Amino acid sequence: MRKLFKIGTRGSVLAIAQTKIVMNLIKEKFPKLEFHIKEIITTGDKDLRTNWGNKDVSLKNFFTKEIEKELLDGEIDFAVHSMKDMPSVSPNGLILGGVPKRADNRDVFISKTGKFLKDLPKNPVIGTSSIRRARCIKELRRDAIIKPIRGNIHTRLKKLKEENFDGIVLAGAGLIRTGLEDKITEYFSIEDVIPAPAQGAIYIQCRGNDAELLEILKEITDKKTMEIIEVEREFSKIFDGGCHTPMGCAGYFVGDEIELQGMYCSDKNMYKRVFRGGKTDRKKIAHVLAKKIQEDISEE
Repeated sequence: MRKLFKIGTRGSVLAIAQTKIVMNLIKEKFPKLEFHIKEIITTGDKDLRTNWGNKDVSLKNFFTKEIEKELLDGEIDFAVHSMKDMPSVSPNGLILGGVPKRADNRDVFISKTGKFLKDLPKNPVIGTSSIRRARCIKELRRDAIIKPIRGNIHTRLKKLKEENFDGIVLAGAGLIRTGLEDKITEYFSIEDVIPAPAQGAIYIQCRGNDAELLEILKEITDKKTMEIIEVEREFSKIFDGGCHTPMGCAGYFVGDEIELQGMYCSDKNMYKRVFRGGKTDRKKIAHVLAKKIQEDISEE
């Protein structure tokens, strides 16, 4: 067995934190293994401009393609990504090698004054560059003024403090993993702000022919997380869920069944549906739910 593994990741605080989570999980099972973390600059790291409203540009591979190239070229052994950033199809030769237990998938609100969203004064300025989050926030506060915001977690927190924002919306998992949970003012329920597909999950990507590594990654993969993620990503694929697609979903176990909540926004309306099915036919759950929502849209 190899003793040293090279891990590729972005250089953001969150990316490094997630990589260390994976590394430590493996070390618990295989204490003799050693790791080298290689920080890789991606297109998304270079391009700090917002693509807000540009429907011709997908951000799904902005933070992955340079890392995937190094993986294909053998410069690294595996890569650690935020799963919600990953396209539904990997390049030839690369696969999903493992998924640790998922963190909290809810979105959260960080307020400049410590007030909940509902308690803010009239016409609050809320920062998010996610159309999904923006539409959900407008459902909760019709008077909210949505202002785009980009950057890593620390950059957004700095902008909240220094610029004209009353609050910002982020994924709770990122704040928890980077030790910033105390910054969270409130957690949104998934009924109010439905999460992005696979939010809070880590995607360990490797070469499909690396049998030795795949056996190692099996030991840190959480089966229930993997099953839920499969349903959510299938739902996302049906609606072509990129960063400019106003959709979201969240799955969870109810006994031995999986219940999936889904949301899609047209230009006029928001459509929400729930469907529960057996975990042995996971993709069917996503397709049935999507069909129900598509039928609602057709009646618009």
